[in-house]
Amino acid sequence: MNLARFPRIRLGHLPTPLEPMEALSRHLGGPKLWIKRDDCTGLSTGGNKTRKLEFLMAEALGLKADIVITQGATQSNHARQTAAAAAKLGLECLILLEDRTGYADPAYRMSGNVLMDKLHGAQVSRRPGGADMQAEMEAVAANLTARGRRPYVIPGGGSNPVGALGYVNAALELVAQAAEIGLRIDHLVHATGSAGTQAGLVAGLVALNSGIPVLGIGVRAPKPRQEANVLALAERTAAHLGLPGLIRPEHVVANCDYVGQGYGIPTQGMVEAVRLVAEKEGILLDPVYSGKGMAGLIDLIGQGRFGKEENIVFLHTGGQAGLFGYPEAFGLPPELG
Repeated sequence: MNLARFPRIRLGHLPTPLEPMEALSRHLGGPKLWIKRDDCTGLSTGGNKTRKLEFLMAEALGLKADIVITQGATQSNHARQTAAAAAKLGLECLILLEDRTGYADPAYRMSGNVLMDKLHGAQVSRRPGGADMQAEMEAVAANLTARGRRPYVIPGGGSNPVGALGYVNAALELVAQAAEIGLRIDHLVHATGSAGTQAGLVAGLVALNSGIPVLGIGVRAPKPRQEANVLALAERTAAHLGLPGLIRPEHVVANCDYVGQGYGIPTQGMVEAVRLVAEKEGILLDPVYSGKGMAGLIDLIGQGRFGKEENIVFLHTGGQAGLFGYPEAFGLPPELG
């Protein structure tokens, strides 16, 4: 599995740290928790999309694109990192933001990731909830092409076989780090949404014959649809690597019990998980992805789903900038006089 044959531009601070969460492990009474810090990839406060963009932006430059188009929810981490990557590489960036929550709060609509999108010089265009965002991007791209521009369209989350190569690479990185410190990884857990991160991890870890099972904690779709999306993309990613037929349905597992009322809508479990990890480990999770992913992991630990001596790696997908879009969710106590 030679990733060097695929075009790539280095955008991230890699490898990201693999660290024990000793205080959280003690608090929960086991298992042994570790965290893979993909919130530390460096590009515009970091996050998992940076890995995908290393391959996607390389393809865009290879096609002589002069503008990239992508889409996401209002507080999209992917949009922020795409805007930053485009700025770094001298490309224009157009972001279509879908209103998936109906929140009108100015903090949600204008702060956090949205503020950073604009600081990176991206053009932002809003779309209503339920819009066919892929069709919206294609229509914008066709209009730009007709005007002599060379647009490159990146799917939501950077989730296609090219973008998923970023998490094939992360699988290689994680296995090497674990081998270096003698760590047996019993489970890898992360928040799963647009499917690219989980699909890349599954393809990479299966190709390496690592024996590491991946559990995606869903943040948007019901379990059948989430697993189908991940499986389809993992199969396409393996084929892109030259390994067709590698991925089987049993390689893909998602738990979608922690979505709550919907994508981007806070849950009490998420709030408690974000607070707990901040207080015990000094690490900030985000309200949309890693917060719900950690809430799921903590609840599953409480149910006894993992052995007390097992080593569980939680992949932190980043997104802390989104916290600024959800001030009311955390209802922090007032300052003392």
